[in-house]
Amino acid sequence: MLCSLSRVSNVFGAGLSFLLAMAILISQSGCRAQNCEQNSNCGLTRDLFSHKLEPPVDENRDNSTIFTVILDRLLDGYDNRLRPGLGADTVTEVETDIYVTSFGPVSDTDMEYTIDVFFRQSWSDERLKFVGPIKTLPLNNLLASKIWTPDTFFHNGKKSVAHNMTTPNKLLRLRDNGTLLYTMRLTIHAECPMQLEDFPMDVHACPLKFGSYAYTKSEVSYVWMNGKERSVEVAKDGSRLNQYDLMGHEADTQLIKSSTGDYVVMTTHFHLKRKIGYFVIQTYLPCIMTVILSQVSFWLNRESVPARTVFGVTTVLTMTTLSISARNSLPKVAYATAMDWFMAVCYAFVFSALIEFAAVNYFTKRSWAWDGKKAMQAQEYKRKEPVALSKKANNTYNIVGTTYTLNIAKDPGLATIAKSAAAPAKVARVEEKVLECKKTYNSVSKVDKLSRIVFPVLFFIFNLVYWATYVNREPVIKDANRPH
Repeated sequence: MLCSLSRVSNVFGAGLSFLLAMAILISQSGCRAQNCEQNSNCGLTRDLFSHKLEPPVDENRDNSTIFTVILDRLLDGYDNRLRPGLGADTVTEVETDIYVTSFGPVSDTDMEYTIDVFFRQSWSDERLKFVGPIKTLPLNNLLASKIWTPDTFFHNGKKSVAHNMTTPNKLLRLRDNGTLLYTMRLTIHAECPMQLEDFPMDVHACPLKFGSYAYTKSEVSYVWMNGKERSVEVAKDGSRLNQYDLMGHEADTQLIKSSTGDYVVMTTHFHLKRKIGYFVIQTYLPCIMTVILSQVSFWLNRESVPARTVFGVTTVLTMTTLSISARNSLPKVAYATAMDWFMAVCYAFVFSALIEFAAVNYFTKRSWAWDGKKAMQAQEYKRKEPVALSKKANNTYNIVGTTYTLNIAKDPGLATIAKSAAAPAKVARVEEKVLECKKTYNSVSKVDKLSRIVFPVLFFIFNLVYWATYVNREPVIKDANRPH
C-alpha cells in the first residue's frame, strides 16, 4: 500500500514539473515576441531569414507562402499617395524605355499617326525593400494600384488605349533593393505637325512627347534608361506604312516652363519620308499625258473647228478633275504644295492651247471670208463670160463676143478658125485665180507652226527644272515645336 502511494506521488510530481517547465518556455517565447514587436529593427522578415534566430516556420512551408507574408508586410502601412523620397526632399528619378511594335498608319488629312508600343518605366522606392530567397519578385498588375506609380501622360497624344485583353497587358517586377519595373502595352494616336510645301517629296518628323502631369522637375525627373541612342527601339517588321518610309528616330529631353513650374518632357522624333510612286501614277503621269494631248491639236487642220474644240475643252476639264481629286487627300492648307505648282503649270499649258486655237480660228475665219469673196467673184466672172458658140447664117460664129469666119474651101470636113482666139487664155487665168484662192484657204497657220515647237520645248524645260529641283533637294525636316 505504501509502495503504491509512493509511485503515484512520483508520477504526479513528474507531471507537475513538466507543466511548470512548459509554462516557463511559453512565458519566455511571449517575452521574446513582445520584445521583437517593441524593437523597430526586428521584423518578421528578420526573424525568418536571420542567422542569429531560428526561423519559426515549418520546413514544409513553400516559397509562395513566404512571398505572401513578405508582400503583406511591405504593404502594411504603405501610402501610395506619397511619392518615394518625399520626406527626404529627394528627386524621384524615373527611367523610361520604348519598344515600338508597330508604327502607322499616318493620316495626312488629320495630321496624326498611330503607334503601338511597350512603354517601360523604372524607379526606386525605399519603402519596398525586402530580404528573401530571390532578388526579383514578378508581381501581378493588381499590385500596381496599391503602390505609387508615375503620373506619366503623352503631351501630343489625341487618344491612348491600354490593352486589356485577355487581361490588362501590364508587367510589374520588384527587386530586393526597392527598384520597380513597370511595363504596359499602349496604342497611341499622336499629333504629327506637317509642313506640306514639298508635297509629295516631303519629309516629316513626328514627335512622341511624354512626361509627368503634376510633378515638376524638382520632384520627379525622367531619364532615358539606356541612353538617348538605345532607349527607343523599333521592331524590324513594325512598319505599317504604305505612303512613307521610316528613315529613323531621334530621342531627346526637353524642359517645358509653365505657370505651375518647370517640367521634364521626354521626346522622340520619328523621321518619315513620303513615297512618290503612288502620286506619279495617279497624278503626274495623267497631267503630262493631258498636256501632250492638248498639243496634238496644233497638228490638226485649222478648219477642223469641232475636232480642235473637243481637244481643248476636254483637256481643260480633265485637268480640273485631276486637280480636285489630288486635293481631296490633303488637309486644307493655305499655301501651295509642289504638286499644286506642277498642276497649275500643266493647267496653264492646256488652257494656252485652247486660247491658241481660238486665235488661229479667228484669223482663219477672216482669211476664209476674204478668199471666199475672191472665189465668188471669179465664179461670177466666169458665169457672165462663158465660152459660148452661136452659129450665124453667113458661116460666122460668135465666140465670147467676137465674130469669126469659118472657112470651108477645100475640105468641107475640116473647119479652121481664121483668127487666133484669145479668150481661152483669159479663161485659164480665171481658173488659176480660183485655184490660188483655194490654196490660200487650206494653208497652215503660222501660229500653229510656231506652237508645234514652242509648247513642247517649254513643257520639257519645265519638267527638267521641276524634277531636278525637288528630287535632288536635301531633305529638310521642319518642326516648329522643337526647342531652340
